[in-house]
Amino acid sequence: MKFTVVAVGKLKERFWTDACAEYLKRLQPYGKTVVKEVADVDPARAGGVDAARDREGAAILAALPDATHVVLLAIDGKERSSEGFSRRIDALKLGGSSDISFVIGGSDGVSEAVRARADETLSFGSITLPHNLARVVLLEQLYRAQKISRGEPYHK
Repeated sequence: MKFTVVAVGKLKERFWTDACAEYLKRLQPYGKTVVKEVADVDPARAGGVDAARDREGAAILAALPDATHVVLLAIDGKERSSEGFSRRIDALKLGGSSDISFVIGGSDGVSEAVRARADETLSFGSITLPHNLARVVLLEQLYRAQKISRGEPYHK
């Protein structure tokens, strides 16, 4: 199993990098998990929000592995419980998807090209999360999903 997280923006504060590093370490026994950061684009320098989103979108699409199942994190996506998220990953694995990628867009969202490439969307609820926190939550939920799938303690 391989998970790829493509995220717009770089983690700057140590507490974010430490939290992500901890969950990446915990995920190691369950398969390969890679985080790819793409540069966020300043709309003022790109010619507007749409142009910035398009440039970020091109970088996101270039960072995705070939033949990967793409899950876009979006506020309007499908909400799942931790158990439901685990079952969804298991279903993808059983269906032949051994490579799943998750996309966390920039502060202005993602381009239409990225939305079109996504195989499904996932929401952590209707609250707005900072992108750094969304990355930590995603990695924690991936770890939790693996524990649930294997019936190992942690998820309660």
